[in-house]
Amino acid sequence: MKTKAAREIENSMNKNPNNRKGIFYFNRKDYRLIVPKNNPYLGWTLNFASPYTYLFLAFLFALVLAFQFLL
Repeated sequence: MKTKAAREIENSMNKNPNNRKGIFYFNRKDYRLIVPKNNPYLGWTLNFASPYTYLFLAFLFALVLAFQFLL
């Protein structure tokens, strides 16, 4: 369970405009793969500084290709 201080640090990293590259969230210090957007009503986005993001996207791409060719 996260402490209140840990949640505050995550929120401050998320709200920092220097961690945004256009529409992409890019923060090497943030360990989360999926982070909320600036406006929480708009949903979530991926942290493109994490190598796991690219693994996740490759998995999704492979899954789509598998369904396309196997069905």
